[in-house]
Amino acid sequence: EQQVVPQARPVVLRGLVASWPLVQQARQSPEALCQALLALDSGVPVDAVMVPPGCAGRLFYSDDHQGFNFLRRPLTLTQTIEHLVRYSHFAQPPSVAVQSAPLSTCAPGFAGAHAQPLLPTTVAPRLWLGNAITTPAHFDESHNIACVVAGQRRFTLWPPEQIGNLYPGPPLHAPTGTPLSLADLQAPDFQRFPRLRQAFAAAQSTVLAPGDALYIPPLWWHHVVSMSALNALVNYWWRAPDDGPAMDLLLTAMRTLGRQSAAQRRAWAAVLGHFVLDAAAD
Repeated sequence: EQQVVPQARPVVLRGLVASWPLVQQARQSPEALCQALLALDSGVPVDAVMVPPGCAGRLFYSDDHQGFNFLRRPLTLTQTIEHLVRYSHFAQPPSVAVQSAPLSTCAPGFAGAHAQPLLPTTVAPRLWLGNAITTPAHFDESHNIACVVAGQRRFTLWPPEQIGNLYPGPPLHAPTGTPLSLADLQAPDFQRFPRLRQAFAAAQSTVLAPGDALYIPPLWWHHVVSMSALNALVNYWWRAPDDGPAMDLLLTAMRTLGRQSAAQRRAWAAVLGHFVLDAAAD
């Protein structure tokens, strides 16, 4: 936190977790990694998503934007691996992924053998395990270190001030739980989303291999493509001790001010700008 966090920008940490046993097993073979994960499985189901083949692995809204294009279901690590092994033989497999699963729940033996060298043990690790899948550009309100265990992942990142150029969807109805870009960044439609050109000009991109890690500051947008047939990542979210529930306050403000007139919203923008944003910058 003394060297990386104060930079307030993404930092690639090559080889940070190269010594992890799971990384070593992933480098041996997919089968070795699967066997290691099976040995860690507690048998407790965790949240998983399943995306039909026609969606190209992209987590998004349904066509009518009233729902989402994937199903959620509880799966154990063993069940997830069984799906991944079966789908590896498909020409056009559906996408399946465990997302943000607390390792203390699904694989309690993980932490003892996989120390995070930059963080205290009080910061809990979470597992992301699946085949080829794309998480559209979104942001989190916490600090994040993402550690690749297996497969390759491409991260494309934008600073918070690019929010308007990324066309965010509604925060209260988001497939991933946080606002995400409504534009398909892998097949951009510049006529429909013309400001994407400015976003692409400001983008930073990197590909992480097993053992590599990436620090993502709070509120930085990140678009994540899992590029391999078997991908595993462990991430760590944490907040500074004095961080408050800013996202909750944002949602409350949206619910409250969204019902007021345009003139009132402009007035409140000036008030909030003075007392909150300008004061924070001083």
